[in-house]
Amino acid sequence: MKDLRIATAQFEHRDGDKVFNLSRIEALTRQAVEAGAQIVSFHEGCIPAYSWLQPMTKSQLADVAEPVPDGPSVTELIRIAREYDTIVMAGLIEQEGEDLYNTYVTVSPDGYLTRFRKLHPFVNPHLSPGEGYNVIELCGWQVGFLICYDNNLVENPRLTTMMGAQVIMAPHVTCCLPSNMPGRGVVDRALWENRHRDPVRLRQEFRGPKGREWLLRWLPARAYENGVYYAFSNPIGWDYDTVKPGLSMLIDPFGEIMVESEALEDDVIVGLLTPQKLQNTSGSRYLQARRPELYGPMVAPQESVTLPGWQLEGDEAEASETGL
Repeated sequence: MKDLRIATAQFEHRDGDKVFNLSRIEALTRQAVEAGAQIVSFHEGCIPAYSWLQPMTKSQLADVAEPVPDGPSVTELIRIAREYDTIVMAGLIEQEGEDLYNTYVTVSPDGYLTRFRKLHPFVNPHLSPGEGYNVIELCGWQVGFLICYDNNLVENPRLTTMMGAQVIMAPHVTCCLPSNMPGRGVVDRALWENRHRDPVRLRQEFRGPKGREWLLRWLPARAYENGVYYAFSNPIGWDYDTVKPGLSMLIDPFGEIMVESEALEDDVIVGLLTPQKLQNTSGSRYLQARRPELYGPMVAPQESVTLPGWQLEGDEAEASETGL
């Protein structure tokens, strides 16, 4: 297995403007390939944009959705992959029959490769959950996928790793959201609009408990406890009704940040993944130490309720944020 160069990008998408968003995907893909990337990954729902889907009816959501792999956006992604001779990953809303999915697609110069459907969608009640994990071979590496909230349930990265993943692609739209957690919350849009004149205040917000500090509470742990690389992508800028901080990063199997974006603008970062780092990780030892005979209660039937803190109110929100 050879070294692998992965790029993770961030950009300010425009709600519903697929032409513009795909143009940014192409520009950043070109930039990533010039820096040596073999795989270029973008954030959740980046083709249509994401948070603006919240109030849509099913009919409105269906108007945004496309078939996979035969829709126009996948066709355009394949053109981009061929133009720059690389693998491209990006998010969209997929329609299959009557069902709608938050889907992440992977294409190469040879065409469509695979898709992953978000297991825990919540931005719109008309989205159906995905029904399984997905690990594929890319450039000689085993690559898995989990979208945003999927990564917060520790079982999902663990099972993806047990299926053989050495890298987990983690496209997100997150941070700087309403929350009852101390220190968290939204970032004033005026700070974003004024970023060129006063970047310091905005950077403090993005790198504090509303953004990077919150990510560091849990994201590196997903890489460390499973002994895998993690590729985190996230938009930057105005996203429907909140400001997003970017902060795209690559994390190694020891939970160390290899490279991250500090840019207050569209950006792409490239990291070198080496197979040597997958050897003798703490995560691999933890996998060997498991005692499945004790884990029966974890798979007892229950109704799954995916409801993030910013959708809750009052006591329910407090209980959600404190883990009660």
